[in-house]
Amino acid sequence: MIIVSILPHIRTCFTDLILSQNTVYAIIFDNIFVNMSVKEVASNRSFGGWQKVYEHESKECKCTMRFGVYFPPQAESKKCPALYYLSGLTCTEQNVVTKGGTQGPAAKQGLVIITPDTSPRGCNIEGEDEGYDFGSGAGFYVNATEEKWKTNYRMYAYVTKELPQVISANFGDKVDGDKMSIFGHSMGGHGALVCALKEPGKYKSVSAFAPIVNPMQCPWGQKALGGYLGSDKEAHKEYDACELGKKYKGPALDILIDQGTSDQFLQRELLPDHFKIVCVDAGIKLNLRFQEGYDHSYFLMSSFMEDHINHHAKYLNA
Repeated sequence: MIIVSILPHIRTCFTDLILSQNTVYAIIFDNIFVNMSVKEVASNRSFGGWQKVYEHESKECKCTMRFGVYFPPQAESKKCPALYYLSGLTCTEQNVVTKGGTQGPAAKQGLVIITPDTSPRGCNIEGEDEGYDFGSGAGFYVNATEEKWKTNYRMYAYVTKELPQVISANFGDKVDGDKMSIFGHSMGGHGALVCALKEPGKYKSVSAFAPIVNPMQCPWGQKALGGYLGSDKEAHKEYDACELGKKYKGPALDILIDQGTSDQFLQRELLPDHFKIVCVDAGIKLNLRFQEGYDHSYFLMSSFMEDHINHHAKYLNA
């Protein structure tokens, strides 16, 4: 973490020297910095802090990736904990930035909100733009193993490894890389639960809005897992929150889920009762709240966003 955080300073001192040498070492060294450096593409003042959007060349996804970062006012004078938000099908980093209502509660709690895109973009893979539920905008937060997708569709590695490294390299003075939590919506709720269950202790807390909890048993998940991972059901289990919950042995988790009762995908795709049974059997603390009349849209997230950010602040600011 220390090495990553000083990379920009090393580059400042040695760029001219490194690039003047026509050697393989110069190429390797510069590639490290290319993969770690970011370009600011948007900046807006919000609740005393700053909502930013950046892009960078991703080593994992082999393309240009965008992500949002909200820096609360507290980040001007100290390092703040990081809360990652994973978005759902068809979304980019912009959906939660503009519609989620994250900035106000994050400013109150002193949390940095990091919002990655949902998939690689513009990889020129045949079929990547044919449907809303697979390919572009639908990375499903897995590391693909099927030949066609495995080079670019590595969203699990991107979210859990590369993006935190990029954040530390560029914003190490504002973000405490040792304090992270994660949440998300729908496909992103699936991703958040999977990340927390597959990486015991990495995240201080986890929550979700209307998550896909049992993708092996729903059409969205079956299409995505089969397409990205092939026919091996054991591989599918590694990205299914219900299957991961059955064998979870890590630190105690306190999971908050909000689910709308008028969600059009509730019974076909989301299946929250499946996850509730798993958590009861595994002794995982789960607060599953059914919100009367709410659907699958951002009206659900914006209505209960403060509850979720406060849930994470309880652990991140402890």
